[in-house]
Amino acid sequence: MRLFIFDDYQALSRAGAALVAEVVAARPTAALVLATGVTPMGLYQELAERRDRGAFDTSQLRIFQLDEYLGLGPDDQRSLFLWMKRAVLAPWAITPANVARLPGNSSEPQVACRVYDRAIEAVGGFDLAVLGLGSNGHLGFNEPPADPTSRTHIVALTEASVESNARYWGGRDQVPRQALTVGLAWLLAARHILLVVSGEHKRAILRRVVEGPVSPETPASYLQKAANVTVIADKAAWGDITQVT
Repeated sequence: MRLFIFDDYQALSRAGAALVAEVVAARPTAALVLATGVTPMGLYQELAERRDRGAFDTSQLRIFQLDEYLGLGPDDQRSLFLWMKRAVLAPWAITPANVARLPGNSSEPQVACRVYDRAIEAVGGFDLAVLGLGSNGHLGFNEPPADPTSRTHIVALTEASVESNARYWGGRDQVPRQALTVGLAWLLAARHILLVVSGEHKRAILRRVVEGPVSPETPASYLQKAANVTVIADKAAWGDITQVT
């Protein structure tokens, strides 16, 4: 695990964009699984600007959705797919044929999870996973206690996740209680993993992920055992940079 601390969110976003661009330059047909949430939005925008300048080729990328609320269709204003469409798919001009959507509105979600796993298998797994860090240490919606061998599955959201997502829904009572998520087995096996963390409110959980014991109670701590993991954070999220080893 490599850890880099940056002065502010802008520097963090530029660094994250540079890493993604490097992976894609080496493999233009890369399969990427991408988080939504606030933190990675800056690096996605940086990459959109690179594409506009002709410095980032997205024409052959395969994009996979990381998670989705159960019961929501792709055009629902609250869906994570629509968020990804606005933040990545449209600005990067990704063709629909190169997008794998988690069907939160499937009438048979268990079957949909198995179909999604087969889609991941068909591309040989992920070349790059861009992940945010939940306040309870989750990756995607892999809530604690998390199974590091899990594949795509249905999950019940913890109260911590409901609370952190309430601002997007107009109150905690409006937040769905279940979701679909790509499992930790797929994420930990990605050939490159980028964890992006910003803000003082993530400081305690980031330290547990990087320095604490590997535990199902802190799902992201399993990144300590994965290969080729890069963690980028701003000073607000890490604190005293003299403690970086």
